[in-house]
Amino acid sequence: MPTLALRPQPLGIFPLPAGYLALPPAEDGTAALAELMAGHVPAAMPPEWRFLALALASDSRGALDALANDDSPLARYNRFVLAGGPADFAALRADLDGDLALLLAVAAYTMGLSDTPPTPGDADGELLAFALMARAAHAIEREELTAAEAELGAAISAAMPASPLLAAQLLITRAETRTHRHGAGSGAMSDYREAIRLLARSGLAEVRAHANLNLGILYQELAHGQRGPLLEAAKCYQEALRVFTRAAYPELFALAQNNLALAYLAMPLTEASDQLRMGIAVQALREALSVYTRAEHPERWASAQLNLANALQYLPSARPAEHLAEAVSLYEELLATRDPATNPLGYARVLANQANALAHLGIVTHARPKLQEAARLFALGGDHESAATVRELLGELEHSAAAQKENQRDGGVPAPAV
Repeated sequence: MPTLALRPQPLGIFPLPAGYLALPPAEDGTAALAELMAGHVPAAMPPEWRFLALALASDSRGALDALANDDSPLARYNRFVLAGGPADFAALRADLDGDLALLLAVAAYTMGLSDTPPTPGDADGELLAFALMARAAHAIEREELTAAEAELGAAISAAMPASPLLAAQLLITRAETRTHRHGAGSGAMSDYREAIRLLARSGLAEVRAHANLNLGILYQELAHGQRGPLLEAAKCYQEALRVFTRAAYPELFALAQNNLALAYLAMPLTEASDQLRMGIAVQALREALSVYTRAEHPERWASAQLNLANALQYLPSARPAEHLAEAVSLYEELLATRDPATNPLGYARVLANQANALAHLGIVTHARPKLQEAARLFALGGDHESAATVRELLGELEHSAAAQKENQRDGGVPAPAV
């Protein structure tokens, strides 16, 4: 069975199409190959690999031109990866055998030109892993997740000695599959941790950041208010934010900032450092809101806005009145987006929290009618427990109205948590 002359190959390390291109042997290519296998784009590559350099620079047309005068089977395969169609696939399938036939089957399946995943035959190393990756994708598409996990496990074992970065990306795929199948569990978490370890010194910063973001989400889902997992989640988000900047990745930046804030806000306030984390959470929510807008991200904007307003009410500060006034304003913006007729409970929660902030400020005359309306809406929405709680608080407010006028921070009556 004919085999590729150059092994290992950086298959699957980079995104399509570059990650599916196969390299011919090249004089003085050892250092460049080592960089490619580590996920770095070399500053210089052998002339024989110019097509790959152009593909990595997102110049597929230039890569095709670099291969134009080469009619070798390997060059024909690479041209197929760059710009192949059904006719090219049919011709190559008749001509290629061995490793190139296997790579062609993987590429054709990935490109949607074949409905059948490849059969690995007696392939090994990264070639075997590459084929099993396609078979796992086929199983995932068919919702055969048990089979997908098995294919991915075999692919990881095959890739690990020859191409650790391919193994890392397969681990991430298995973690995603396990999460979809079992929910947030230790198996997925261990896959993400191992992938992050393998990616630590690689050039695949974006892949590593995605893994950190997803691992943080799993820690947060499993934390149930426990400090340890929440701190681990925060560390993951902070690592992701080293790569996901507002300028380069605005949506992922906002997601990581929002989740970082929620992790810190979920921690019990038992240590002196928790007050500092409250401040970090508030700043993180402000960062998220620099991306999330009411017009373009209505649900995420509303969630971050509400969390920021809630956090400001209890933020340790030398300027509590200023933060409470900001919270009142934030709640008012939220109320403008909610319809008490169609969402009485959501409207009531925001209204009750706004009344709480007003009570803390000593503005009892404005807090009172808002609590009355919140109680009515809670009852209308069927949340009679919250309605009763608000009525009790309203009664206490009535009896302490005079004291509220003198108290700017600690005299407010807490509203039901949202």
